[in-house]
Amino acid sequence: MEILFGILIPFLGTTLGSACVLFMKKSLGVSMQRALAGFAAGVMVAASIWSLLIPAIEQAKNMGKLSFLPAFIGFWFGVLFLLMLDRLIPHLHIGSDQAEGPKSKLGRTTMMVLAVTLHNIPEGMAVGVMYAGFLAGNTQITAASALALSIGIAIQNFPEGAIISMPLRAEGESKGRAFLGGVLSGIVEPIGAVLTLLAAQLVIPALPYLLSFAAGAMLYVVVEELIPEMSQGKHSNIGTVFFAVGFSVMMMLDVSLG
Repeated sequence: MEILFGILIPFLGTTLGSACVLFMKKSLGVSMQRALAGFAAGVMVAASIWSLLIPAIEQAKNMGKLSFLPAFIGFWFGVLFLLMLDRLIPHLHIGSDQAEGPKSKLGRTTMMVLAVTLHNIPEGMAVGVMYAGFLAGNTQITAASALALSIGIAIQNFPEGAIISMPLRAEGESKGRAFLGGVLSGIVEPIGAVLTLLAAQLVIPALPYLLSFAAGAMLYVVVEELIPEMSQGKHSNIGTVFFAVGFSVMMMLDVSLG
């Protein structure tokens, strides 16, 4: 039950954030979107380092000077996996008029939801692999550290839910459909978490590779999507400040609870 709750926490964050569209009349301002993107980027970078890459290296310390190798290999597979999805799935980043991926007849709102869904895949995998490590009895991963990652991702998922539902409303969707679009963008997280958890249980020695795989995928999202969003236009320092806030929050969560 504890593990199920931990897996669902990030999805709850997305759902609550998406519900903002039901109560807010105005769309999010550019500065607010930039701040939220920076905060999400900070959380994801800190989580990638403390929750994923460092435990991956520590679990391979029996390899001596090559203890970095599983983390290195898994990291690059994560980057290449997201690069492949980026090329195969048509999507439209919020605030952009140019769709990415293969040409498609999908509507703007559908492609906007797909863009955020792509973003959420590595987050779900990260939560799943952390709980897999806990179930495997890994000394570097405790229930508290897995919960810290879930809470951290849920915190940054709250503004992300608003970031997707509010623009959908601005595109002309009803409040109900805009809320549903935000919720659906986050449903991939518990699904990805469960699938990763099952895969890691089947192949326990692959845990360091899976941890770093999730880290690589998350950092790809940060550099490819969030950093450009938080840095574009005037007053980009707003995004930078909130990046530092998100990084600090996730670092404190991981260290204090882990």
